[in-house]
Amino acid sequence: MQIKVKLENGKEAVYPQGTTCMDLYREKTAENKELLAVLIDGEECDLNAPLPENSEIAFVDFDSLQGARIYRHTASHVLAHAVKKLYPGVKLGIGPAIENGFYYDFEFEEPISSDDLKTIEKEMKKIIKEKLPIRRREMSREEAEQLFRKRGEPYKLELISELPEGEIISCYEQGDFIDLCTGPHLPHTGKVKAFKLTGLAGAYWRGDEHNPMLQRIYGTAFPGKDRLNEYLNMLEEARKRDHRKLGRELELFSLHEEAPGFPFLHNNGAIVWQELTDYWRQEHRQAGYEEIKTPLILNRSLWEQSGHWDHFRENMYFTRIDEQDYAVKPMNCPGAILVFRSKMHSYRDLPRRIAEMGIVHRHELSGTLHGLLRVRSFTQDDAHIFMLPSQVEDEVGEVIDLMDRFYSVFGFNYRVELSTKPEKAMGTQEMWDKATSILERVLDSRSIDYKLNEGDGAFYGPKIDFHLEDCLGRSWQCGTIQLDFQMPEKFDLTYVGEDGDRHRPAVIHRVIYGSMERLLALLIEHYGGAFPVWMAPAQVSVIPVTDRTHDYARKVYEQLKEASFRVTLDDRNEKVGYKIREAQVKKVPYMLIVGDKEEESGQVAVRRRDQGDLGAEDLPVFIEKLKTEINEKSI
Repeated sequence: MQIKVKLENGKEAVYPQGTTCMDLYREKTAENKELLAVLIDGEECDLNAPLPENSEIAFVDFDSLQGARIYRHTASHVLAHAVKKLYPGVKLGIGPAIENGFYYDFEFEEPISSDDLKTIEKEMKKIIKEKLPIRRREMSREEAEQLFRKRGEPYKLELISELPEGEIISCYEQGDFIDLCTGPHLPHTGKVKAFKLTGLAGAYWRGDEHNPMLQRIYGTAFPGKDRLNEYLNMLEEARKRDHRKLGRELELFSLHEEAPGFPFLHNNGAIVWQELTDYWRQEHRQAGYEEIKTPLILNRSLWEQSGHWDHFRENMYFTRIDEQDYAVKPMNCPGAILVFRSKMHSYRDLPRRIAEMGIVHRHELSGTLHGLLRVRSFTQDDAHIFMLPSQVEDEVGEVIDLMDRFYSVFGFNYRVELSTKPEKAMGTQEMWDKATSILERVLDSRSIDYKLNEGDGAFYGPKIDFHLEDCLGRSWQCGTIQLDFQMPEKFDLTYVGEDGDRHRPAVIHRVIYGSMERLLALLIEHYGGAFPVWMAPAQVSVIPVTDRTHDYARKVYEQLKEASFRVTLDDRNEKVGYKIREAQVKKVPYMLIVGDKEEESGQVAVRRRDQGDLGAEDLPVFIEKLKTEINEKSI
């Protein structure tokens, strides 16, 4: 009996019945020793899976997203195995692979500390050295429940109880360790070559603050030490740039127990915020947008009409006013729709571009809050474009061009994703297909490479997402363009066409910055707190060398202030070297050192934070250069 399969090179091959994917893998090891798993008709499987008839077979290595995830998920099982050996009474949570690493959640009898991670790493190395075979076991619900009840694993039993009736349950075992898991995994523990446990944190079981608090151990794994070390160096640089750390040191913002998830901007942070807002406002005026301001609280009936009540209620905050239900807005779109609907429109009025820096509130679980990146109150640079159906492609294209201008000012490269209809969505399939094909055409016409992200669209329409890449190569999702044919139906929006009849407009929902709080976090980390001059909280620090030059230093300070620069005067009784170092720590772009020599010549000694001494310069010359640098938004 023979089995016929199609290989990834497109060729068909015939193998004896009973051949496994591992047998094919052995044929390919000469080409690539790092093959980790197999795709059978696109589905991820273990290398030792049987070879099915008439299937398409492809192998994955670490450089694929699937391969890296499988590799790191196996590392998480090695971590859990090691913890179980060292702490027999521990209860297992879950241990998925995540971007660039993995984690596992545990309930320890006594909490562990970061100092214990080295001991756990040593035990992991022993397990890896043993090259324990990793085997898949399938069992019924009753067998699985009996197994994990006997092993004292309440969290596994909870997961099993939620699986559909009759579903085959899979577990993976290595030595004396077994875990509930769908897999796949590497063939044996020795395949994990280089790893590092990177941190310890608290995490509520399943992210719910009403559940027990577990301890989460984070780690990462790579096929070789060189790649691991490169990543660890990047992590160290990321720690130095952590926006929470720099936010405190540079007095940009603070977070308080009295208001979890609601950040406080300090003066320095507010300056950066205002510069970003002023630039946003200037660009949008030039692009033909009008700006509005809508209320924070709106009646429940509006949210029911918009669909948010059905699709987003669990993330909303509520209140009662005059015996009626109201909600704090989680999104700005209904407010913009009411503004549009407040007057009659002709086809000649469209497109109408309505922008708003709108504050929104969304309930995030306390265990997920993280600095400025995950908050409960944030400001979105929203805009809603109401247009004729015939104008949609041009308007989407213009938004893409506007986004490109913004991101180039900050020096960001970006990648694009097109997200399609989610499982929970409003509207007909025909409407979704129409909207999706329009976005595809716009991207294709501009030769923009994009990844298709199936099922991740907004509940009312498909979207284009922009993921910015920072200086460490990390990806941050910021801008989005959402095409919506549903809201005009929901709110009965119309315009009067050339034929005198009423017609439905189309709507684009879009943000460029995304969340202002998230953008601020991104910029802090991207620039390491050393903002470009145009957005720096303090642009110049004037530093007198001695008491004798205090009067001259103040004159310099006043002239810079008069020229509308953000300037400080450091006339403390400290050594000049100390004052320069402090200005460097505060990330001030320019320092003007003034001593007897500079006072005599009427000049200033210019020092730049990233270049050191630039020499003496006439103050008017320096002022003109600084104005040019700010106006050009140089980075």
